[in-house]
Amino acid sequence: MRVAIYARVSTKDKGQSVDNQLPDLRAYAQVCGHTVYKEYTEEESGGTANREQFKQLFADAHKRRFDLVLFWSLDRFSREGALPTLQHLNLLESYGVGYKSYTEQYLDSTGIFKEAVVSILAIVAKQERVRLSERTKAGIARARTKGTKLGKPGKTQTDIEQIRRLKGGGMSNYAIGKSLGISATTVAKYLG
Repeated sequence: MRVAIYARVSTKDKGQSVDNQLPDLRAYAQVCGHTVYKEYTEEESGGTANREQFKQLFADAHKRRFDLVLFWSLDRFSREGALPTLQHLNLLESYGVGYKSYTEQYLDSTGIFKEAVVSILAIVAKQERVRLSERTKAGIARARTKGTKLGKPGKTQTDIEQIRRLKGGGMSNYAIGKSLGISATTVAKYLG
């Protein structure tokens, strides 16, 4: 089996190093009789998928250059939250690539607990979405009670008069919008 090793630490300057993860990941692959296709290592925050090596890992997975991704722990793979992490794992599987956490033996797409773990992650992800939605709604409601106006600010009377003047001069909504740096839809809104 061809294995991709993914190792990540958050920072370069706090004594963290992927060298703490790599020897054990390599040894595990060797003991299992796997061939290491490539090691993807980076010193980046796991809070975003916009990581160079992470993106390359998925590009290579899509091309089926390996069969399994081996990582130290789920939080070394991603710290984006349950839903995005579950989506990453599902994407790997859609490419026909499995995943395995070295320190979390239950997190193994090739193991007997695969369905249970994915189900639990899906439930956690759903709850995360619900909590995020509730917090967002509560924040909006609190802002409204304090009198905060939400959304983009409207155009001033001077802006509206300029829109109407340009329209009266025969310009199209698109041309007006382009000259004022707004959309044609916004122009139409103030002409109606």
